[in-house]
Amino acid sequence: MTVPAYSSFTQWYSEGRLASYVRTMKSPGGILNLLEAEQPAGDMSDPAVPDLILYQDLLGGSRVSGDMGGGRFDVTSEKGGFFLAAPNFANTVMVDARHQLRSLSFPTAQWQKVLDEAADGRLSLERLQVNRGLFHSPSIQSALRNLWVLCEEEGAPSRLLARAAGCEIMAELCRLSGAPFAPARGGLASWAERRCLELIRARLSEDIGLDELAAEAQLSPFHFARMFKQSVGVPPRVYLTRLRLEKACELLELTDLPVTEIAQEVGYSSNQVLARVFIKHRHMSPTDYRRAVRDPVRSIATQ
Repeated sequence: MTVPAYSSFTQWYSEGRLASYVRTMKSPGGILNLLEAEQPAGDMSDPAVPDLILYQDLLGGSRVSGDMGGGRFDVTSEKGGFFLAAPNFANTVMVDARHQLRSLSFPTAQWQKVLDEAADGRLSLERLQVNRGLFHSPSIQSALRNLWVLCEEEGAPSRLLARAAGCEIMAELCRLSGAPFAPARGGLASWAERRCLELIRARLSEDIGLDELAAEAQLSPFHFARMFKQSVGVPPRVYLTRLRLEKACELLELTDLPVTEIAQEVGYSSNQVLARVFIKHRHMSPTDYRRAVRDPVRSIATQ
């Protein structure tokens, strides 16, 4: 193990020699940190940082060699494929062509306890078995894509969304590493489901965390996220977006509150964020929705 030269992966990519290659960086509350970079061929090694780092190759076709904490490898990358770098390890990576990557880092202070819960203390972030070169995972690919879309829509996902997405990805990393945990069976107890859904509704305008909801249900965040999906039918991130939209629609229909105020009431940072979410899910702006539900005849006539 190497003593970290930087306090985080984000700091390294903000201040280190590769900083100029970063195209987009998103840091939702330090729970998860995402960035996208376009880098040339050559030495792309990173110093030790106290983060578990998941890299996704967006182009493929590069020869990648080095050691990310699980032993040396020499592979040809594939579009959508992943590499995993162990925390507190100064990795060595050589790439023979220009490449584009998306990175997701898990600060160890935030995630070691979650991993302990997921794998019953039998795995550490340093010893996940998939940090030995290229690997594939459709479920991680889907979760990362969804998380990136959320970032594009909302700027930085709420603590609930970031933690829930991280739990989805961590569960798959554990499964790929042979972690001895059983698939989620059954959901939340009826009293726990009721109290958690009431809490989300009551604090919709706040940045409520997954940890708080899990504590309400007397569960760990990792197991709560999995059991929530079993009970409600969708992950917490999907349910929260659905609830925010329902509340926004209600306020647009029944009140004269400005759109900016409605956005804040449902937990979005601005009316622009609400507009992006509305256009994606309702295929119209909040203002157009208000006009349509209040005066449907006139709305149809103007189309």
